[in-house]
Amino acid sequence: MTMGGILGETMPLAKVAALSGPTLAEEVCRDMPSAAVAASGAAAAAETVQQIFHRPTFRVYTSEDLIGVELGGALKNIIAIAAGASAGLGFGDNSKAALVTRAIVEIRRLGVACGARAETFAGLSGLGDLTVTCFSSLSRNYQFGQRIGRGEKPEAILADSVSVVEGYPTARSAWNLARTRDVSTPIIDEVYAMLHEGKDLRQALHDLTTRSSKAED
Repeated sequence: MTMGGILGETMPLAKVAALSGPTLAEEVCRDMPSAAVAASGAAAAAETVQQIFHRPTFRVYTSEDLIGVELGGALKNIIAIAAGASAGLGFGDNSKAALVTRAIVEIRRLGVACGARAETFAGLSGLGDLTVTCFSSLSRNYQFGQRIGRGEKPEAILADSVSVVEGYPTARSAWNLARTRDVSTPIIDEVYAMLHEGKDLRQALHDLTTRSSKAED
């Protein structure tokens, strides 16, 4: 269940909203131009959040797809771990671009199965947030994955880390959600297996890249 779903059990959904997008905290704090999307099932709530946060260097759009915006913001952290691991292994931009492109397909597929709008995942909280999190060295999840790619164990990294790596617990939640919804999520599955079942990173990569050929979706 998303945070919006949890809050919706204790208060009117008209008062629940989420703000998400490619907004690395360090850059926002330095007033570098950024954009995000405020989402709520109630347009008025989304517009209120927009009015509160909108400024010349922080452009805020609105959306009524709360579940889609929340899922995009959460699931991208799993993929950022994979992107960091790819970099840690010494792979290049081709690998990362392929990963991000195929990952957004998985995220959209899972989101739609949960009631989200497909187009949300092409927006700021979907492709936008996924891109910055997978390509920026400022991303905690990317840094975590990078250390895994260089040979460190996930548990050891977490024990040594003072920052939160959201993608670690989210991988388990997403894996369970995909099973419940009967949705194919091969990238998420391999990240989950690597983080929570002790699967070797290179074996996970091999299993991912040697799947049966198929048409692009």
